[in-house]
Amino acid sequence: MKYLLDADIVAFKAATSVERPVNWGDGMWTLHAYEAEAIDAVHDYLDRVTKSLGRGEFFFFLTAPKNWRKDILPTYKENRKSVRKPLLLPFLREWMQEEWNAVISSPLEADDLIGIAATATTDDCIIVSEDKDLLTIPAKIFNPAKGELHDINKYTATYNHMLQTLVGDKTDGYDGCPTIGMVRAHRILEEAKTTQEMWELVVQAYQKQGLSKSVALQQAQVSRICHASDFDERKGKVIPWTP
Repeated sequence: MKYLLDADIVAFKAATSVERPVNWGDGMWTLHAYEAEAIDAVHDYLDRVTKSLGRGEFFFFLTAPKNWRKDILPTYKENRKSVRKPLLLPFLREWMQEEWNAVISSPLEADDLIGIAATATTDDCIIVSEDKDLLTIPAKIFNPAKGELHDINKYTATYNHMLQTLVGDKTDGYDGCPTIGMVRAHRILEEAKTTQEMWELVVQAYQKQGLSKSVALQQAQVSRICHASDFDERKGKVIPWTP
């Protein structure tokens, strides 16, 4: 079994977990972290996954500095620039590339690389991630934080994508459709009988808020996690989603 690992989350959690504040007295504090402890934290994470799912081969995926979504929505993840990154995050990213051959490819995020890999193969694989965005990929998805294994079909993946288009994700810098939360979004989409009807209902929801179809499309494009069909490997370019 292949395990497609969201290494962004693993690196961030491991690096954060080993930071230690030190009080040197006279009002002086520093923040310390040991590389060996961070590496152990990554191995512990992998051990927990193996204990839950059984033995398999891990494939690591990391986000590249350049992000294709910024070409569609310049404010995408702009709010994260001011957030402090854990001390050992750069070290762990380098270590993952050296020790685990972690894949990093501009202009893709780790989610996109995982989505492309999962939909490009007929081999058995399980996505390992705590990110709800990957529920838009038709694949088996394991969330280690919740111990949940989902088997997402194509219809459900599309439903989750349209749901994300309506609700948005403020932590990622896109707002979705104004006034629409998760409960209302489910009510809107439950009226659909086909994937095409889902999109039509999404557009209608935006139009009721005085927003155009192009705004709905913009939100749908940035919320879309790439499938294999969304990426031109020869040109190294994303093909933005269209209904």
